[in-house]
Amino acid sequence: MKKRFSRPLNIGGVVVGGGASIVVQSMTKTDTRNIPATLRQIQELAESGCRLVRLAVPDREAALALAEIRKKSRLPLIADIHFDYRLALLALESGADALRLNPGNIGNRQRVAQVVKAAKERGAPIRIGVNAGSLPSDLEGPLAERLAQAALREVEYLESLDFELIKVSAKAFDVPTTVEANRILAERMPYPIHLGITEAGTPGAGTVRSAVGIGILLYEGIGDTIRVSLTTSDPREEVRAGTEILKALDLEKGPILVSCPTCGRCEVDNLPEIARKVEDMLSGINRPLKVAVMGCVVNGPGECREADVGIACGKGKGALFLKGRVIRSLEERELLPALSGELVRLAK
Repeated sequence: MKKRFSRPLNIGGVVVGGGASIVVQSMTKTDTRNIPATLRQIQELAESGCRLVRLAVPDREAALALAEIRKKSRLPLIADIHFDYRLALLALESGADALRLNPGNIGNRQRVAQVVKAAKERGAPIRIGVNAGSLPSDLEGPLAERLAQAALREVEYLESLDFELIKVSAKAFDVPTTVEANRILAERMPYPIHLGITEAGTPGAGTVRSAVGIGILLYEGIGDTIRVSLTTSDPREEVRAGTEILKALDLEKGPILVSCPTCGRCEVDNLPEIARKVEDMLSGINRPLKVAVMGCVVNGPGECREADVGIACGKGKGALFLKGRVIRSLEERELLPALSGELVRLAK
């Protein structure tokens, strides 16, 4: 696939757009005013592979809290602003690396201009974020076109202020609408695009919806950053889902688990549990390993031979494969420890 080239941005040391790799980001679920809890969550996100984090800034106290968070955060901070331009100014003074705002709900253009001036002085990019649920009433046409029009209207205004540190997002819950809106944006402007399906839902349905929408656009070369927006108290689930989307499209390297779906041929009773344990083992590994966990003789040996390392289970026993060949035959209870040992060795 050929990636759309966009103007590169630097967000707190993370390059977005241009020829840079796709960036997975998330948003803290904590009250930003609770500085220790927010810092803990940022640390967890960083360890899970997140590279940018967005924080809600609903009031003055939250904006001021960013100063302390910025001092200790491992990740660049994007301040999420709605309605009150003064919060954007305070967030920038507190060290926010970038802003996410919808200039349309800030209101007075002079107020937007003040925010843009402050962002320009600090070299802080602004993400223009428009959602299907909050579009200007004067726009006409299909929803996808209105989403794109709303974003492009704000792009033109920021450009009129001689500001081009711009990233854009256009999101809806409806996947086809989101896909079409972003196709329009990709054709009509040169700036990086942030992808996501807004209010996608719980980790089950929301991950599927997000993977379809984000995956279509990434496969078409559109998108520079992504967030999988899930109804969950742990934003690491969003990062894991986003990372898997990228790995599925070969846009990010890392461990991949090939596991048997199980059927009546499966000769080991606890294969799903084994696969989950192996998945947990892979969570701390960054190397591009293909790992197979298979449950019968039909596809098991073949998949394991194609993997870097794998186990093919049989009735009470199984085989450990390494780089295409069987290296040990083991009792069932020995398979996981043996696989774990090989993973540790390969990850070094």
